[in-house]
Amino acid sequence: MSGGLFSLVGSLALAAGFALSPPDSTPDAAVVGGHPDRGVRAGTFNIRYENEADGPDAWRHRRAMVAKVLAEGDFWGLQEALPSQVEAIRADRPEFGVLARTRDADPASGEACPILYRRARWTPDAEDSGTFWLSPTPETPGSKAWDAALPRIATFARFTAPDGRAVYVFNAHLDHRGAAARVESARLLAERIAARRRPDPVIVLGDFNCGPASEPLRLLVSDARLGLVDAWRAANPAAAETPTFNGFRERCEGERIDFILVSRGLAPASATIDHAKPAGRWPSDHAPVSARLEFRAPDPSGKAGSPGPAR
Repeated sequence: MSGGLFSLVGSLALAAGFALSPPDSTPDAAVVGGHPDRGVRAGTFNIRYENEADGPDAWRHRRAMVAKVLAEGDFWGLQEALPSQVEAIRADRPEFGVLARTRDADPASGEACPILYRRARWTPDAEDSGTFWLSPTPETPGSKAWDAALPRIATFARFTAPDGRAVYVFNAHLDHRGAAARVESARLLAERIAARRRPDPVIVLGDFNCGPASEPLRLLVSDARLGLVDAWRAANPAAAETPTFNGFRERCEGERIDFILVSRGLAPASATIDHAKPAGRWPSDHAPVSARLEFRAPDPSGKAGSPGPAR
């Protein structure tokens, strides 16, 4: 189930194996009122690949804004991150470990879907993590199929906390052109989540390039094996739909295409789409989406948490 994965420790390390970041000696930032925060804060953020043709919106002008967005949280799923950007983020946010593998056959080139995790709170399982390609041959690096314009990937890992809690995080980026590829990628993602080794709760992060009423989202949230819910919608049941793609224009337009899905065992307490424009400019061409999640009580049926409401 695990593909080649690299972890960044200090400088960028590209390898087929897995290496853990060293433990974080900095104080745990997740403290509320002097007591540890037992919730989980997760976000998804397409940071737009490094492209000098973006002019005033090029990466070098946005790097500090992106680093500020990423300052909070336990987990972030990023999309479109080139190796140079992953290295920059690791340097700017040393409190996070980084798990990633690029989508190209050559692990030193191409975009990745990194998972950032707060090292003071969470430890990844080196035996239960990896990257797979969203194709009929998911273990083949660089593979693509169906009507996808580009190779697409999902990176995942199981994380444990010192108090024994555990959670899986999956981070994916579906194709921007291929409608069939998005549907088949969602099917594959559902199968991989259902086949995870342990019944711990799941957080799915990603840029799905389609809206909440689309077939890929329907496949994921209607699969009874997974019990996934759209965290933003669950936390904001009366809110009007809010787009997440801005294309560096004045405002976000179109559909909400960036998602946080959570399974049984986690209850969305709050979720936000950040439309802030520091100094009048967007940090990326997508708005970051974040959610605060609470662990539910264990379910006697053996499922990862009861279906009761968040408290």
